[in-house]
Amino acid sequence: MKNLKYLSYILRHKWFVFVECARHGLFWRGLVHDVSKFLPAEWRPYANWFYGVHGVTYEYTGFYWAQINHAAARLDFQRAWLFHQHRNPHHWQYWILHKDSGLSVALKMPRKYVVEMVCDWKGAGRAQGKTAAHECRDWYLANRDVMHLHQDTRLEVETMLGV
Repeated sequence: MKNLKYLSYILRHKWFVFVECARHGLFWRGLVHDVSKFLPAEWRPYANWFYGVHGVTYEYTGFYWAQINHAAARLDFQRAWLFHQHRNPHHWQYWILHKDSGLSVALKMPRKYVVEMVCDWKGAGRAQGKTAAHECRDWYLANRDVMHLHQDTRLEVETMLGV
């Protein structure tokens, strides 16, 4: 059941992101958006995290059903989220350079990925039932201080969102 629920969400999300990307002429980016979420390394942890029952879920190993506890599901989800960010250049985290000195530098994102990122935010909101135009803008304003963006990327994002 959790896999069907997750599939339903992913397909809704991908559809809404495609629609948003198409408005900007980015048909290919809309089509390939988040295809990595169908890989087992992302699929299982996401389905377990978002649709497992009360923090405990059961996974068929091929021989038996194994219980996965909340802590294990959290670690798997965090690892999957990291993989997802590093596989998909529409995430701002993809563009963070971690230097050996310990400093982090935000690199400028190419425009097509900035547009896809904003389309992703809007598509995620629509897939979760948020349809008002201002909701994506409000979400960004509530979260922008934790986003490590290059100044040119931030300007592009804020221009797109009317901030």
